[in-house]
Amino acid sequence: MTTTTLAVLVPLLPFLGAAAGLLLGRTAPGFVRPLAVLPSLAALALAAIVAVRQGGDAAIDSATELTPTGSVPVELALHIDGFAALVAVLVAFVATCVQIYSTGYLRDDPRYPSYAALVSLFTSAMLLVVYSGDLIVLLVGWEVMGICSYFLVGHYWETPEARAASIKAFLVTKLGDVPFLIGLFALATDAESFRITKILSTVTSGGLHHPTLIALLLLAGVAGKSAQFPLHTWLPDAMAGPTPVSALIHAATMVAAGVYFVARLLPVFEASSAAMVVLAVMAAVTMAGSGLAALAQDDIKRVLAYSTIGQLGYMTGALAVGDRGAAVFHLLSHGAFKALLFLAAGVIIHASGTNSLAAMSRMGNLRARVPDAFWTMTVALLALAAIPPFSGFFSKESVLGAAEHAATGDTAHIPSAAGWIVLAAGLLAALLTAAYATRLWLLAFHGRGVEAPDHGRQPVAMNAVLWVLAVPSLALGGLAYRVLPGWFDGHDLTPTLTTSVLGTGVALVGGIVTYGAWRQTTALAARAPLGAVAAHPEGDAGLVEAEAIASHTPAYGDVASAADPADPGRLLLGPLHRHAATGFHLDAVYAALFVRPVMAAASLVRFLDREVVDTYVRGAGTLPRLLGAAVRRAQTGNMQTYVSALLAGTVVLTVAVLLVATGA
Repeated sequence: MTTTTLAVLVPLLPFLGAAAGLLLGRTAPGFVRPLAVLPSLAALALAAIVAVRQGGDAAIDSATELTPTGSVPVELALHIDGFAALVAVLVAFVATCVQIYSTGYLRDDPRYPSYAALVSLFTSAMLLVVYSGDLIVLLVGWEVMGICSYFLVGHYWETPEARAASIKAFLVTKLGDVPFLIGLFALATDAESFRITKILSTVTSGGLHHPTLIALLLLAGVAGKSAQFPLHTWLPDAMAGPTPVSALIHAATMVAAGVYFVARLLPVFEASSAAMVVLAVMAAVTMAGSGLAALAQDDIKRVLAYSTIGQLGYMTGALAVGDRGAAVFHLLSHGAFKALLFLAAGVIIHASGTNSLAAMSRMGNLRARVPDAFWTMTVALLALAAIPPFSGFFSKESVLGAAEHAATGDTAHIPSAAGWIVLAAGLLAALLTAAYATRLWLLAFHGRGVEAPDHGRQPVAMNAVLWVLAVPSLALGGLAYRVLPGWFDGHDLTPTLTTSVLGTGVALVGGIVTYGAWRQTTALAARAPLGAVAAHPEGDAGLVEAEAIASHTPAYGDVASAADPADPGRLLLGPLHRHAATGFHLDAVYAALFVRPVMAAASLVRFLDREVVDTYVRGAGTLPRLLGAAVRRAQTGNMQTYVSALLAGTVVLTVAVLLVATGA
């Protein structure tokens, strides 16, 4: 079987699995779990074969015209280079882990068949984005992911939080997709093609007429899809969905699509220095702001959500300094340890019995209760904090090294300002990342919360997936930086001394300072024991999560819980904590600038429609009705009345004629 045929089957198999799961979910429920896991597993095997055959050599291209358009053609095209081959393996790997994990996590959920089918469709759409060689076909996968996220985030649709989160995710990403679509058409107009290879050839020959405008329009869509400032606010609220969905969205689909899109079309953005500086500023604000916000969250899933936003900022920062190899390297590394973090958080949610948001201030004695989650999450947090030799160190170091090269003017066509911005923000983010990772570890596993009832050991499938993901979180970076340059245009990913020392140094400082703050606050709070935690009934983890969301303790988007006095984040942030806990009030700003004016305009239109337009419509019907009533009253059927009226009319007409004649 040719490599092209295998590549076509990679996104097709999960799609067929989704269709079969929806059709057989009610009639043959015994087939639901195999139809969820096996297509993703087969897609993973085929993606690995495609990657081996591609081997980092010349890109595999294949295309066929879908239909004549009369102008710019739309083609069903594949473009598989080293980046695409490896990202497809990541997507299929994480999706398979999520599907296996979900068989235990949602084992008693009555909507599991539709959930599993949507996860498969989500996976298929992302794989289509990864392999697509035509922007219109890529756009199809891009938009299908949007609608899948809407349904999956709103899986627990009985709760107002889940409904609000799904709508918010859909609308905010669509806000970026509108200029994104305009940018795609403008790009195709200049290049006279939607084919990625032809577009890149046009850029190389200087054929783009409006590079800055096109790049900025495309960046709007990227900011929405990859949750970058200022369109990142949907991602923390998306934690209302089941935890495995969070793992899928944060690690390998949806948010990864924007970064991958820029990596694939990086020469388009490099054609505009202004666009690269804008991208660098966007990445810097995202990294710094998300790190501060993560340090102030009490919910373990919201900490991880802001962490994802910050790590995506590292990736966009690498792209801003012209190094797509470093960006995709961190994308691969982050995909492994972030999936592990979320799935371990799912185990903690069940074991802690607190709420779906898993308030860390209410956790107690979890280390002994969930040893698998403890050890694997420790590995993932060390990778997140970029501590050597874990994978996050090598990939994050490649980003900082690329920023250093750009700052010193060693990278052609990249403004040195972009390099300095990314380097400074990256080091600050490394400090903050280590701080909130340490805080999460201390509060989750060494917290003072009241111990909840033991719900028993997690299903084997859940714990097994944690250990599978721990392997790349530990070993991927050390192996990859030696192997991946052949796949990434031959670009060297070896750590450099300066940024390695700086990055690791600030990370260690962040962790040590946070630990010291925790010790201090714990000592001060020793005489202030926390209140009891309401216990949830025993049951499946997914059902516990649904019940917890419904319990509304605390609500999505709330500042945090009533506060563990031993929380080191409050001491470290000081007066900034209140603002950071609410995401620096961006939702309130958007409500004041956009939501309320739109609602006011809608109210005005409704008033005009009811009181003005409807008044005219009602009046147009009232006048004929009154005239008809008057005529109806005159039709009495009495002959004497008719003769009297006739005579009266005759007299009136005679008098009128005489008056006219006399006047004449």
